[in-house]
Amino acid sequence: MIVRDTPHSFRLFFILRGSVLPLIYGKILFITLLGVVVAVAQHFYPDVFPDFTLAPVALFGVALSLFLGFRNNASYERWWEGRKQWGQLVVASRSLSRQLLSYIDGSEKAGIEAQEYTIKLSIAFSHALRHQLRQTDPWSDIQPYVTEQDTLFLRQANSLPDAILRLIALKIRQCREQGLLSDILQASLQEQITVMAQVQAACERIQTTPLPFAYMLLVQRTAYLYCFILPFGIVATQGLVTPLFSAIIAYTFFGLDALSEELAAPFGLSANHLPLHAISRTIEINLLDILGEKPLPEPIEAQDHRLA
Repeated sequence: MIVRDTPHSFRLFFILRGSVLPLIYGKILFITLLGVVVAVAQHFYPDVFPDFTLAPVALFGVALSLFLGFRNNASYERWWEGRKQWGQLVVASRSLSRQLLSYIDGSEKAGIEAQEYTIKLSIAFSHALRHQLRQTDPWSDIQPYVTEQDTLFLRQANSLPDAILRLIALKIRQCREQGLLSDILQASLQEQITVMAQVQAACERIQTTPLPFAYMLLVQRTAYLYCFILPFGIVATQGLVTPLFSAIIAYTFFGLDALSEELAAPFGLSANHLPLHAISRTIEINLLDILGEKPLPEPIEAQDHRLA
């Protein structure tokens, strides 16, 4: 995710970090060259292109703008939903850890070990969920927070985050059986585990349910078609500045299309995706601080205005 202050108006034109321009410059260049060819042809051979009215081009542009606006709203909603779910995970992790320290009897060694064990598993859960969503290897991040016995079990699990939640729930049940926890307090802890499971399910829903392909295909085809016919529609009135107008419109429509495609899959590694690494590190720092461990890991800072 891009993290930076809004630059002044002049610098705004030269910023590439976080811009979709690197993704679409080839398309813009093609439309611009097409505009140059059409403008030169019209300049030397004025009778080649009839004097069309701009009304059809304008109506086509309005319709395409509505399509792109709806798609961008749907994509941003997916991006924001993903951010809300990870915010909820931060709350649930802190609440579970706080309740573990408050509810489990810490006067005995077994209680202290249970508190440390479950809180560290909560840290491992946030890392495991991040790696699952990004389809990367999680073990370097979760290994410090799981035991060797648990590692054997987790490596065989189909869903690593869900398996970690099962270990947490099992430990809480054992605390209840050992008399370290009452039935009512156990139910309260289970509620926080349920919230964490709901976050996982919601993120999986976002990741595995893309926007309807037919709708995306319709928008992309329409954008390509409009930008292709635009130089022919405006050359009679705009003349040699046709390439400039064509490039601006192509940047707008192709840029919105590319941006909405990024936002629709918010858990990736591009500049405009969610900073899952920074959020999971925040959870790690908070929970280790609750345990009283020092020194704490350093928070993830933005590199070149980009927060991973």
